[in-house]
Amino acid sequence: MGIVNATPDSFADGGRYRPLDQALRLCDEGADMIDIGGESTRPGAAEVAVDEEFARVVPVVAGLRAARPSVTISVDTRRARVAALAIDAGASVINDVSAGADPAMFPLCADRACAMVLMHMRGTPATMRSLVDYDDVCVDVWRALQARAEAARAAGVKTLWLDPGIGFAKTASQSLALLRDLPSRRDLPVLVGASRKSFLAGHGPQATPEERLPGSLAVALWCRDAGVDVLRVHDVAATRGALATWGALQGETS
Repeated sequence: MGIVNATPDSFADGGRYRPLDQALRLCDEGADMIDIGGESTRPGAAEVAVDEEFARVVPVVAGLRAARPSVTISVDTRRARVAALAIDAGASVINDVSAGADPAMFPLCADRACAMVLMHMRGTPATMRSLVDYDDVCVDVWRALQARAEAARAAGVKTLWLDPGIGFAKTASQSLALLRDLPSRRDLPVLVGASRKSFLAGHGPQATPEERLPGSLAVALWCRDAGVDVLRVHDVAATRGALATWGALQGETS
């Protein structure tokens, strides 16, 4: 899953690329799915008006669907209204960092036969830094995710991936604990988004998002061997290359 930020304040690229151009480039690099977001969910980010969010997202979805008819398009949104317009424009996956907090989201995705990503987060992007107290971060996160998955399935959502929310209401050590725990979750459909995140900054010269590619690739290889189903990344070509080489070293044939 290649990340496209249709926002001026993304932590990773700060609006430096035209979103449709970025989406097409990631498709050409081999992304299986493109995830388009119109609201920054970095820690401390302010909420974006609904009208502004869909004005950022929907034209990119429509343009990508016209240019790449076969690509799977995901939209990163917490709002059913934005999700509905994105589905109309050609999206078939909703990546919801709130795991269905909008009560209209599960019925919408069920009615439209839309897949979902349910991510674990406490509070909102503006408040989540203060909500990091867990009895056991791995137990608590996966218990909460499985409860949201049960609610989604009860509403009729057929296809789900669960995202532990690396960096969302998690300290750096908690994010690492969740990654170490992934091999024990092989029976679940899992998506991980760790690309360029700040928890990597404590491991080598990776102070800025642009410098965190080595750590991002290390996490991608760990996730691959842990059985993770989907990797949400900024650097599609580099990640594909690392995964292909890792597979070759283990005797796999492409």
